[in-house]
Amino acid sequence: MRVELSYGAGRVGVEVPDGAVVLRPSDLAGLADPAGALTEALARPHTGRPLADLVARGTKVVVVFPDITRPMPNRTVLPPLLGQLERLGAGPDEVVLLCSTGTHRAATPAEMEALIGPEIVARYAVYQHDATASGDHVEVGAVDGAAVLLDRRYVEAEVRIVTGFVEPHFFAGFSGGPKAVCPGVSALETILEAHSPARILDPSATWLELDANPVHRFISRATDLLAPDLSLDVAINGSRQVTAVFVGSLPGAHRQACDFVRRNAVHSLPDACDVVVSSNAGLPLDRNLYQSVKGMAAAERVVRPGGDIVMLASCVDGLPNEGAFAGLVTAAPSISALTDPHVVASLDTWQAQILGRVLTRASVHLYSEGLTADQVRAVHLRPVDDPSACVAELVAARGGVAKVCVLPEGPLTVATVAS
Repeated sequence: MRVELSYGAGRVGVEVPDGAVVLRPSDLAGLADPAGALTEALARPHTGRPLADLVARGTKVVVVFPDITRPMPNRTVLPPLLGQLERLGAGPDEVVLLCSTGTHRAATPAEMEALIGPEIVARYAVYQHDATASGDHVEVGAVDGAAVLLDRRYVEAEVRIVTGFVEPHFFAGFSGGPKAVCPGVSALETILEAHSPARILDPSATWLELDANPVHRFISRATDLLAPDLSLDVAINGSRQVTAVFVGSLPGAHRQACDFVRRNAVHSLPDACDVVVSSNAGLPLDRNLYQSVKGMAAAERVVRPGGDIVMLASCVDGLPNEGAFAGLVTAAPSISALTDPHVVASLDTWQAQILGRVLTRASVHLYSEGLTADQVRAVHLRPVDDPSACVAELVAARGGVAKVCVLPEGPLTVATVAS
C-alpha cells in the first residue's frame, strides 16, 4: 500500500507492505472560532489571574513567541492576544515581541513577516533572542549551582507572557510552557547546563516524561526563578489549526495541555518493528537535519535493536551550516563517540548525542533532497534515492517477512511498545 508522509511543503508517497502499521496523531478538528476561544481563555484562564488583572494602561509587556523551526500558528494566536492587550491600554508603544530562538538562527525579515504577519511586524517592536549576546542577559538566580541568565527584555518587562504549542518532545517530555523561557530566551551557558550530557543521556530524558525528567526539572526550576505572569499554549492538528487553548500560570496550564496532547498523540504497539518509516512532519520541522533527529527519535521508540529506520526530511537548510551540530557529527570517528557521556558540553552536543543513541539501536536510511549523498554519509547515515525501493530491499533482506511501521507525521506521533 502507499502511505503519504509529510515532507517539506508537501508530501511524499512511500510503498510499504499491506500489513504495515500506520500511526497518525488523532487529527482533531480545528476550533471553529480560535480567536474567540483565545479571548475567552485570556478572560477565564485555567489557572492564575486573567489578563485584565495583570495589565493596565501603560503596562510594559513582553510577549515571547516561537521561532521559525516550530509549526506554531503565531498568525492565529498573536492577533487576538495583542488585540486584548491593546484594549487594556498596552499597545505597540508598551508591548515588545521577543522571538524565543534558543540557539537557533535568527529569521530573515521575510521569514519574520511570514512567521507572525506583516501587520504585526509593521506595528510592533520585534526582537530575536541571541543566546550568545552576553550584554543582553541578566542573571536571575541559579539551579544546581549553575547561573540562570535570561534575555534582558524578558527580565525588565513589567508583565511577561509566553506563547507556544504543546507536542511530545524527544528529551524534554513535552514542548511549550517553560521551554519558552529556558532554553527559549536563555543565555548559551544556561542552555548548555539544561542540555548537559548527563541530563540528555539519562533514560528519563525522553518523550512524555516530566516529573522524573532531569532536563524538564532544570528547565522548570530555571523558569520558576522569574516565571511568566501568563502562559498561553495551544494544541494543533496536522493542518496547524488550533484544536485547544490552555491559558494560565505555570505549571498548571502547561500540565493540562500536556495531558490533552498525551490523550490524543500516543499509540501503543504490541511488539517492536523491524523497519520504521518516519518523517519530521514537514516544514518547518524538517528544515534541517538537526531538527530532523526528532523524527528519528520517534522511530527509535518502536524499532527493534538492529532494525532499520527510513527517514524522510527535506533539509532545505542543510545540516545546517550554522551551529555546531554538523561539525560535531562529521568529526566523530564512530557512532559510539557520539554517545560519550564524558564529552564536554558545548553548543549542539545534545542533538549529536541523541543521533548517536538512535544509531546505536538502528541503521538510519535518509531520503533528503536538501543534502548530497556525501553529506548524508558524513553524518553516519545511509543515503536513499527512492524510499519505496529502500523499504522493499529491507523487507526482502528479511526473507520478505518483516514488521513495518509508518509514522507519517514523525515526532507528532509517539508510540510505546507494550513488550
